Amino acid sequence: MARKSLIQREKKRQKLEQKYHLIRRSSKEEIRKVLSLSDKSEIYEKLQSLPRNSAPTRLRRRCFSTGRPRANYRDF
Repeated sequence: MARKSLIQREKKRQKLEQKYHLIRRSSKEEIRKVLSLSDKSEIYEKLQSLPRNSAPTRLRRRCFSTGRPRANYRDF
């Protein structure tokens, strides 16, 4: 069984990712559309100002019953 604090930390990351998902996606689309480097750098700064834990790569899939981070079952 995983420690409760690690499971709670992962849940917090999931909430943050859902909260900032649209902002992150729209700014990435803007980066693709914009041609000037100065505008792109402003959008990159906007992206970098978001919390680190709101990035989807920070999430880790965990077993729903035990909380184990590796070799887990998604569905039973």
